[in-house]
Amino acid sequence: MTDFRFLTDFRSVPQARDPDRVATGRARWGAAAAAAGEAAFAEALDADDGAPALLAAIFANSPFLTQCMIGDVAAVRRIFECGPEATAEAAVVAAESAAGEGDRRRLMAGLRRARRRLALAVGMADLAGAWPLATVTATLSRFADAAVGTALAHLVGAAAEAGELALADRHAPLRDCGFAVIALGKLGGRELNYSSDIDLMAIYDAEAAPVTRPERAQSLFAKLTRALVRILQERTPEGFVFRTDLRLRPDPGSTPVAVSLQAAETYYESLGQNWERAAMIKARAIAGDARLGAAFVAMLEPFIWRRNLDFAAIQDIHSIKRQIHAHHGGGRIGVRGHDLKLGRGGIREIEFFAQTQQLVWGGRDRRLRSAATCEALSALAAAGRIAPEVAEALIEAYGFLRTIEHRLQMMDDRQTQTVPADGAGLDHLAAFAGFADAGAFGEALRRRLETVERHYAALFEEAPALSPQGNLVFTGTADDPGTLATLARMGYRDGRAVGAVVRGWHHGRYRALRSTRARELLTELMPALLAAFARTQSPDAALLRFDGFVARLPAGVQLFALLHANPGLLGLIAEIMGSAPRLAETLSRTPRLLDGVLSGDFDAPPPPRAVLVAEMAAALDEARDEEAVLDALRRAAHERLLQIGGQMLRGLLPADRAGAHLADLADAVLTTLTPRVHAVFAARHGRIAGGGLIILGMGNLGGRAMTVASDLDLMFLYEGAAEASDGARPLPLSQYFTRLGQRLINALTVMTNEGRLYAIDMRLRPSGNKGPVASEIESFLAYQRDDAWTWEHMALTRARVVCGPPALAARLTAGIREVLARRRDSERLRADVADMRARIAAEFPAETPWQVKRVRGGLVDLEFIAEYLALAHAADHPEVLDPDTLAVFAAAARAGLLGADDARTLIAATRLMRRLRGLLKLTIDGARVESEAPEGLRIALARGCGARDFTALRDRLLAVEERVRALYDRLIAQPP
Repeated sequence: MTDFRFLTDFRSVPQARDPDRVATGRARWGAAAAAAGEAAFAEALDADDGAPALLAAIFANSPFLTQCMIGDVAAVRRIFECGPEATAEAAVVAAESAAGEGDRRRLMAGLRRARRRLALAVGMADLAGAWPLATVTATLSRFADAAVGTALAHLVGAAAEAGELALADRHAPLRDCGFAVIALGKLGGRELNYSSDIDLMAIYDAEAAPVTRPERAQSLFAKLTRALVRILQERTPEGFVFRTDLRLRPDPGSTPVAVSLQAAETYYESLGQNWERAAMIKARAIAGDARLGAAFVAMLEPFIWRRNLDFAAIQDIHSIKRQIHAHHGGGRIGVRGHDLKLGRGGIREIEFFAQTQQLVWGGRDRRLRSAATCEALSALAAAGRIAPEVAEALIEAYGFLRTIEHRLQMMDDRQTQTVPADGAGLDHLAAFAGFADAGAFGEALRRRLETVERHYAALFEEAPALSPQGNLVFTGTADDPGTLATLARMGYRDGRAVGAVVRGWHHGRYRALRSTRARELLTELMPALLAAFARTQSPDAALLRFDGFVARLPAGVQLFALLHANPGLLGLIAEIMGSAPRLAETLSRTPRLLDGVLSGDFDAPPPPRAVLVAEMAAALDEARDEEAVLDALRRAAHERLLQIGGQMLRGLLPADRAGAHLADLADAVLTTLTPRVHAVFAARHGRIAGGGLIILGMGNLGGRAMTVASDLDLMFLYEGAAEASDGARPLPLSQYFTRLGQRLINALTVMTNEGRLYAIDMRLRPSGNKGPVASEIESFLAYQRDDAWTWEHMALTRARVVCGPPALAARLTAGIREVLARRRDSERLRADVADMRARIAAEFPAETPWQVKRVRGGLVDLEFIAEYLALAHAADHPEVLDPDTLAVFAAAARAGLLGADDARTLIAATRLMRRLRGLLKLTIDGARVESEAPEGLRIALARGCGARDFTALRDRLLAVEERVRALYDRLIAQPP
């Protein structure tokens, strides 16, 4: 009889409660043993005192180990005859010797066979109670070291064969190769899980690596790193070796997979985060250039361990757990479905407990710097930093939780830490863990979780909760499942993208986040920031716009401190980023505009035109050159645009009234800019004697009904007594004002560092875009009297002089009124208006009632009614000539040209349409309201238009459009 000596304690072997699985597994094992010529060995196992119980436990509970046994009967014999230690050691040796097989496929197959033998030996030793947890994890870690070293040696040797590396000794390819692999996480602490991924960092020395083409060093070592990952984790018919994670390197979202020693040193000196300090406690060089690996670990020492007692530095780590568990967001302690690693009372809390205390005290006491969790807890107790009974309780809980974790992973060789949520799965795990039933297992598990939570909470009992929403954790590199769930509940559609953006901020990718204080403030601010964005119409888009805003900030501490202290400001920024794309673009391009938000008069009513002109003139007086003039004017205009848009978003300024303020702003820009542009132009070309330029506002500018996205509909008109200018380079009269007009257009539209001011539309001038930029006043009036089409006169009803010499302005205004006040054939006028409306409807059809400009019964119909009334009745009632549509309706009612009810209907409809259009221009295209507007925007639209809710607003809009259509038809399209 063979002596199977490693089965020393039969009581530790888990129970086999599924006889069907046991029978099936035993039959398959017997067949495999017979096929391998080992039937006698299988019979000997059946006759042993302990082996049948161990095999039954495997067959009943672990399909993975069952398959390993069936696939490698020789390994099973060696384990039972020589012991798991010898078998595991042989697997390590096999992994180390696989490098001699130059063929990569043979190398990969050899590593995978060795890994399966190791998994079988470790699994059996663990289930038999032959090894303590420390031996299990150390053996798994030693094999991982060997596998990584072997694969790396193969790759470096191949690079040397290809002429990419000039190695001193081809027989020892890793010596002085300038390339090293650092283990982190549980592998770094020699605490590897049974079925774990391995956290690695690839480092190369850009100055000393023996690369034959130094300029390609980065690409070479990145290529070798990617090949290393493929060798280890690619699934082949033999399985895989280790899943590999490279995300613990500096800023993994923006750095190559292999990092130079020099770049890593710069990063950790200036941008390294406190959670990275905790992670780097476990850093260990495991493969490659030994001197480089040692240099890297030594370089980390001052980053991790600080001489001063570093209580402040652990706040980031505290905030992680506070965010996880704030307001029970991280989930209560439970059994079914509990995450043994990340859940309350789990493995991560024990690790954090040790690491935070190590960071505080380890700078002065080298005894506390152990990478292994249990060793660190024991050292902390020995040094008097934690109570011995606390250390003992946490170490016991750690061993229990890691053992259960291993049982979970042994079942199917899956990287999981989650207790089954279903009854059958829980019963299965309880049996595999050695418990009589699920109730006993649940009681034991809950007791450990509560112990860990109690001791961990004592570290943070005075720390306030950061997040009432639930998990909001963005430190580290992986997406926290609880955080993804929280983001989804908050309304974010792509939680992984949100996590990537926020982690980029924490890594200090932008100038504003390079300081430690800025990143700490951002950590505290993050829950409020995400909650504010979640209240907008599109949280994901709001976050991305804010990311663009942060990218342009010159510094972050002041802003983040202000946001932290001023929730109202945070709400405004969130609304702008989420609901007002044009304002968000302006603010992102020019972050200093927030200075205006912080001023005391931001919520005050926007000032009148005269105040705006004086304000802008004062800003331009400080400009030293033409470029500075353009930038200064843009800053002043954008501050006011932000003020008006912000007040609209928050309901402080009704959108229908905002149009007049936006027109005042445009007037002030034109009034201030024109003389500056003219002065620069005149310095070269002189001036026209007795001449002047008039800017005529048309469309929404003329009618003082602008939106934040409105173009400026302009006409340039001039008059002059001389034939040419009087400067050093004189120009003929028409050419002079044409070029001056073009200079003004350029000044308004050119993109500078401060953005652009307005888009310009000149299509309403005589002959449209084919006509000259500027027209002589008398020629223009003659054209309007004799040749203009009805639609041109319709447009002219909304014309308004914005700036120019007062005498010329008065003459032009009088001439326009004379043209408009002519008597007209009412039938022909109706037909022309109706024809123009039909053309617009055919060319620009509205798809939804929310396209309030062009929809039938919308703003175009209202404006056409007003323009018709003005042209039809101005001869007898000149008071109806007014650029403002609302004023036309009011005047027509007073003159008896409209019934009082009709006038009230048209005025109310115009106000509703202007409000809606103003809000939609800030937020979303009208065609997409029904399909894409989130609930927050729907509420905002209803509130901004005085409706009870979105449904009531839609019903009201449809009813108003129907009434306006009926009035339009009665007055114009189908008169009685």
